Amino acid sequence: MGNAWWNLTLRFLLELAALVGLGIAGWSLSGGWSRWVLALALPVIAAALWGTFAVRDDPSRSGRAPVPVPGTVRLVLELVILFGGASGFYAAGHTTTSIVIALLIAISYAFSLDRLSWLLKQ
Repeated sequence: MGNAWWNLTLRFLLELAALVGLGIAGWSLSGGWSRWVLALALPVIAAALWGTFAVRDDPSRSGRAPVPVPGTVRLVLELVILFGGASGFYAAGHTTTSIVIALLIAISYAFSLDRLSWLLKQ
């Protein structure tokens, strides 16, 4: 899979942005002590899911899969977390940021068609 360095970098930055967006959503959509819990828990849960459920021998990752899953499951997980982060920015009132992130997610996947095809075959 020939993902260009720029796309791998973009993908990593989008993963970080998703975690920030989920944290911002947790903070802005709740109050009191629960805002602290959600602002910390949502990104931690998302990161744990991202790192745990993977396709065995995925060349865009380390190749390790602590909990192996089919490619379609991994793809859905990625899309839920990435677009969930973008939605988190939107829910917190950062509309432009959410739109830019959503567009960058689409661009990243558009330039990863070989990986998408591989995932769907697993």
